[in-house]
Amino acid sequence: MRTFALMKLIADSGSTKTEWVLTDGKSVAGRYLTAGINPFHLSEEAILGILRQELLPALTDSVPHSPLSTLEIYFYGSGVRPEVAGDMSRLLRLVFPEAGVEVCSDLMGAARAVCGRSEGIAAILGTGANSGLYDGREIVANTPPLGYILGDEGSGAVLGRNFINALYKGFINQKIRTDFEHDMQLNMAAIIGRVYRQPQANKFLASLAPFIASHLDDDDIETLVVDNFRSFYRHNIVPYHRSDLPVSFVGSIAYHFEAQLRLAASLEQFTIGRIMKSPIDGLTAYHHDSLSIVEQGVE
Repeated sequence: MRTFALMKLIADSGSTKTEWVLTDGKSVAGRYLTAGINPFHLSEEAILGILRQELLPALTDSVPHSPLSTLEIYFYGSGVRPEVAGDMSRLLRLVFPEAGVEVCSDLMGAARAVCGRSEGIAAILGTGANSGLYDGREIVANTPPLGYILGDEGSGAVLGRNFINALYKGFINQKIRTDFEHDMQLNMAAIIGRVYRQPQANKFLASLAPFIASHLDDDDIETLVVDNFRSFYRHNIVPYHRSDLPVSFVGSIAYHFEAQLRLAASLEQFTIGRIMKSPIDGLTAYHHDSLSIVEQGVE
């Protein structure tokens, strides 16, 4: 018998924060923000703590008369690899025992947000980078991003790395170097210490993006940004051999450097589809139109 869930709870989760949207399939009933849930890095106890202490009270306060037993949960997150997706589903069911649950990667979330049910190439450009060839239902090919040391072209981390390289090797003018060291309270020795002797160097390098964005009127800096995106297309999009498809993006780097991203696409002979800072609104629209988990046969 065909049955329909009353409410859908959609999550877009990163390591820092998780955005949740509760919808009846037609309109948004609530929006919530909790700590990030990355099942690859967090313990089960930590994840359950976020779900029980942050999410569940917010849900019950905002929709006290809505039966959570009819909830469907669609969780999209960084760190959701095949080997941990089942564990994440199990933890969600511990908190919402009667809910239908689907757990997917952040790349699948990006694809559904920007491509919907159409074929396309979906990409994430934030601190890191990723991309996938999407057939309208599944990610059918993925160029491995390899991280900011071996890859991640186009990402904020690589942008920051390339900027520091150019800054201290004399490819960016002295005035910008002086402004950078003054504004950021950094010098070369401090940067080397931060990158090589402290954790999360990728996040530190990506944190330089706002300074870079504020100096795009300098030709050398704009060229550096465009070249980072051109490298992304060459190393991550060309391998799909689908120059006929638009490339669509989610992520803060894509959003804030849209003009340079579009210029790089033109130079590399690619077309751009949609650009979103966050996929959550695109995912909400996708699930407004989608079948329920019960209809899809997803357990």
